[in-house]
Formats: sequence, structure tokens, C-alpha cells
Amino acid sequence: MVRTLLFVVCCAASVWSSPATAQPDAAVAPAIAHTLSAEDAAAVDEAVAEQMEKQGLVGVAVGLLHRGEIVYLKGYGLADRERRTPATTATVFNWASNSKPLCAVAAMQLVEQGRLDLDADVRTYVPEFPDHGTRITMRELLCHQSGIPHYSNGRVVPGAQRNPRTRPLTDPLYALDMFSESPLLFTPGKKTSYSSYAYILASAVAQRAGVGSFAEQVQARIAQPLGMKSLQIDVATNGQPHWATGYLENDDGDVVRATELANYWKHGAGAYKSNIADFARWARALLHRRLLKPQTYREMWRPQPLTSGTATTWGLGFTVEQQNGLKVSHNGKQDEATSRLVLYPDAQHGIVILTNCGHGEPGAISTAIYQALED
Repeated sequence: MVRTLLFVVCCAASVWSSPATAQPDAAVAPAIAHTLSAEDAAAVDEAVAEQMEKQGLVGVAVGLLHRGEIVYLKGYGLADRERRTPATTATVFNWASNSKPLCAVAAMQLVEQGRLDLDADVRTYVPEFPDHGTRITMRELLCHQSGIPHYSNGRVVPGAQRNPRTRPLTDPLYALDMFSESPLLFTPGKKTSYSSYAYILASAVAQRAGVGSFAEQVQARIAQPLGMKSLQIDVATNGQPHWATGYLENDDGDVVRATELANYWKHGAGAYKSNIADFARWARALLHRRLLKPQTYREMWRPQPLTSGTATTWGLGFTVEQQNGLKVSHNGKQDEATSRLVLYPDAQHGIVILTNCGHGEPGAISTAIYQALED
């Protein structure tokens, strides 16, 4: 099983030593210090192919990390089924909710700079957000304890449009109008309830606390230092290179082309996309604890308790577990895409997965890959 593999992959040097038969696209791939053996690359490919067939997936991209480095990148299937365009390591997929860890790191950078107080009322930074009769903090936004509803788990009430000419919501301040008057599900800190709307507010807070727009801050402090040239906001399709077409499973069980959606209004909740090489670069930076100080990573990856003291599995922007050492992860899901990031920072390995199918289960793919390598 996967738990056993965590020790196997760290100890069996031969598993990772010889060049793999499939090589990444040199134009977009990071330098790979060492790669999978041909045998293990074939086992990974077989595991992915089996999952693609089982799940009815159109396109998938996978990145594997070992000893803190990227050791395998590959695209599978099709980026566009109708045009027969293959999925490669250059194909740009939606991250969906894997944008949330990006938002959390950007926020924690501002904490380190003394620009953002995690435990201050968010209305200190965004007074335009309505007073809900209780304090909501950035910490509670990032660990899903704010009480702000998600898309369908409570009553969602739009706010007054502050400037309709700014639509379609390219600034997170105006995106607050989608939900800002929604009643809280509970008193902040009392429970955990996942919320993308909370992360739109977190994006607005980070924007106000920092310098420049939220998107500019992500580019300046994360994408550019890491060389993530394909990381971008999911705006409307207009001839952008390498974009994957989205697919979903309809009520009849058929996999059909999804309606093209521009998710930029979600900002740090689900607006970002990139190719698998840059998603792996992001994962490698997390494993190496770049971008933040070690003590900041410890706080971000610490399970945030409720006000009652009850333990949770949420850190700041990541789910956090102990599974043969520290395990941090996040999933993403939209109508046209799914994603998975799972990392073991103590053991220095992990897997990242992107698909162009809203019905995809990338967690099953990462589990199958770990099992294939174990076998």
C-alpha cells in the first residue's frame, strides 16, 4: 500500500537511477537531476493508462518528485479530443482549487513582511466586506473556519455591485459581490467547512495588504522566482497556446466537451492554470521550503484547531496529516478539470496530477502510481 511505499521509494536508489524511456519536452521541462528507471517509468505509464480507461479520462499530465527533485513528467491522452491534439508536458490545464495553496503562500509572504496580521479582522484590510456581527480573520479564511458558505451548502446572497463596469470581476474586491451578504453558516472558529468564497475574500485581503493586484503579487513573488512561465489566470479562451479543452461526464455517462468557462473571478480560490512542468516546479519549491521561512512553513502546515481545541486536518491552505511523516495535499475540481497535489516534505517526495476532465479522480491516479512503484 501507499504507506509502505513511502519508505520504499526513499530507500531503493535503483528505482530512480536509470534514464526513463519517455522524456519530457525539453522546451518546458525543468532540469531533471535523475529519472525513473525504464522499468518503473513503464509501470507508471501502465498505472495511469489503467486509471484513464477506468475513469473515462481524455487527457492527463503527471509529475513525480523524489529527494526533492522532479524525476518524471509526462502527458497522456488528448488535450483536445476533437482535434486529436495530444496532451504533453506543455499542455496547460486548470489547477482549479489547487489555486488555494498558492493563495496561502502569497498571504504568508505578507505575514513575514509584517503587512498582514493573520488574526486581525479582515475588515481591517477590506472594510467594504459587510459586517456579519462577528470578527472573521485571515487565519479562519485560510483554514476554512470562517463560516462563509461554499457554492451550495448555505444561502448565497450577492452584495451590491460597487462598479458594474468592472465586470466580469477581474478584481477580487468586486468578486466579493458574488456572495458578500451571505449569512455565515456558524460563528468563525467553531467548525470547519470548506469554502471557495472564503478564498476570494482572502485574495482581496492579500491584495490590500500587499503591493499591486493579487495576480501581480502571485507573478512577482511566486511565478517569476520559480520560473513558472506558463502560470496564468484562467481568462476567456482567445488563442492562448497549449490550452487543454475541458470535458465532463453527462447524465447518460457519456464524456462530452464541457462548456468553456473563464474562472478568473475565483482568484486565489480557483483561477490559476499551468502546464505540468510548472505545477511540478511549484511542488518542488514546497518540498524545498522556498519562498517562506522554515518557521512559516511549520505554521502553515500545522493543523489549525477549532476554538474549542478540537483538532482538524486543515493547515493554512493545505490538508495536513501524519502518514509516515508529514503529508500535505490539496485537490482541485471544476466542470472541465481536476487536479491533485500530494507531498511528503519530510521524505522529500510527492506527485502532482492535472486532468482536463471534471469527472476525474486524480487521487486514484496518484495512489495507483505509488502502488505501481511499490510493486
